[in-house]
Amino acid sequence: MFIASLYNLKGGVGKTASCVNFAYMAAKDGYKTLLWDLDPQAAASYYYNAHAAVKSSVKKIIEHSLPINEAIIHTEYSGLDIIPADLSARKLDILLESQHGTKKYFKNLLKELSSSYDFVFIDCPPGFSNVADNIFTASDAVLMPVIPTTLSVRTYEQVKNYFGDKEIDLSKLMCFFTMVDIRKNMHKDTMQHLHKDMRFFEHYIPHLSDIEKMGIRNAPLEVFAPSSYAATCYRALWGDIKEGVIE
Repeated sequence: MFIASLYNLKGGVGKTASCVNFAYMAAKDGYKTLLWDLDPQAAASYYYNAHAAVKSSVKKIIEHSLPINEAIIHTEYSGLDIIPADLSARKLDILLESQHGTKKYFKNLLKELSSSYDFVFIDCPPGFSNVADNIFTASDAVLMPVIPTTLSVRTYEQVKNYFGDKEIDLSKLMCFFTMVDIRKNMHKDTMQHLHKDMRFFEHYIPHLSDIEKMGIRNAPLEVFAPSSYAATCYRALWGDIKEGVIE
């Protein structure tokens, strides 16, 4: 089972849209796939029209009153399941502290699903926290979307430094560009500069309206716009990721 988390220190960078699309493409490729929505905004759950089957399920999972497999629901897409977010995810840091602050809690929890899934995608809340440390420890890859602008590059450097300070394996951090406007010299120059860091995938996601329409359609791009340029870009990036992590 390969665990990939979609993470950024800040919001509004295309993290959830990417998580939703990657999970769908993994399932479409025949991998048994689970998406765990841990962002209290529950945007990934919204895209899949998914609602928690049990009230305060996140809280109950952490407190051992709900087995994690009982929080899983099927989506309408073959091979793709989801653990929806709920409002109890807002207090996830406090809940984890009540479990003695261990950084391996999620890792141990997900081991229970290792025989059921090939891929687990985690949609992470933004920020540095005990939640983030747990997710980083559990993940085989931390997929980080980066907008090629000055502040986003600064955020990327902060995350790299955080990995170093926390002694997290930096090879887990795999990045890709999102919301790219190739007409802008700043975007082109920033991408050229950061590609030298050898931590970014070759393909990127442009700033396209079809991606924004995911919220209207409540579906991944491949479902409602499979021939669109946006879907083509996501397929190319997913191919890079597969080659980088499993092939």
